[in-house]
Amino acid sequence: MQVYKGLDIVTNKITHGEKQGVRHYFLDSDFTVEDFCLKSIVYIENILKTQCVPIIVGGSNSYIEKLVEDPVFMFKHKYDGCFIWIDVEQSVLNRRNDTRVEEMVNAGLVDEVRQIFIPDADYTKGIRLSIGVPEMAKYLREEKNIDGDDESKKMILQASISSIKRNTRLLICNQLDKIQRLINEKMWSVHHIIVTDVFKEDRKEVVDEAWRNTVLQPCLDIVERFLKNDDHNISIECT
Repeated sequence: MQVYKGLDIVTNKITHGEKQGVRHYFLDSDFTVEDFCLKSIVYIENILKTQCVPIIVGGSNSYIEKLVEDPVFMFKHKYDGCFIWIDVEQSVLNRRNDTRVEEMVNAGLVDEVRQIFIPDADYTKGIRLSIGVPEMAKYLREEKNIDGDDESKKMILQASISSIKRNTRLLICNQLDKIQRLINEKMWSVHHIIVTDVFKEDRKEVVDEAWRNTVLQPCLDIVERFLKNDDHNISIECT
């Protein structure tokens, strides 16, 4: 959903500061999975010509699977790939998810959805399918029917926020199932980085340091070995 223009809060789009000077592609676009694959091949070739390493990031494992597996795009024939899976234990991931949703609400999620809200719009496709939009659209519809009853509005809003948390958890489960299918059925060789302990700490400065030392560096080491053709599938638990 991050490829669509707008709804930066709802889709948790990467900020300018978070990019840290690395050029990102396919943000604020509007295209199908086929468009994604075709343009990805073009950018991969362009990046390789500059002696740099293309990094394909998900998010949407469906897009990545299409790019890698579809014989039309000949990805496996043209390229070697190094797959890294950053994983967090389910209960910790759920807690972080709930915290993130609350942060998104505090950052202006309701008003962001309000700006694109059309009562009779189709909320089953395009950017309006993003988790956070259909749930908040329900609140915005009912909000119009409640005059001056702030307590009722708060209750309906909280119900919508709870739905966002629940539906995001379901999405996480579906993504995890898909990763396991890619490993077990498609035989993808995936480096499994378990980072649960990093996210048990709530203080941002501690999390950032732990991420650099126990997540980023092991991943950099994996990529370095991959580029030196010494890439063996490993699993790392970061503590």
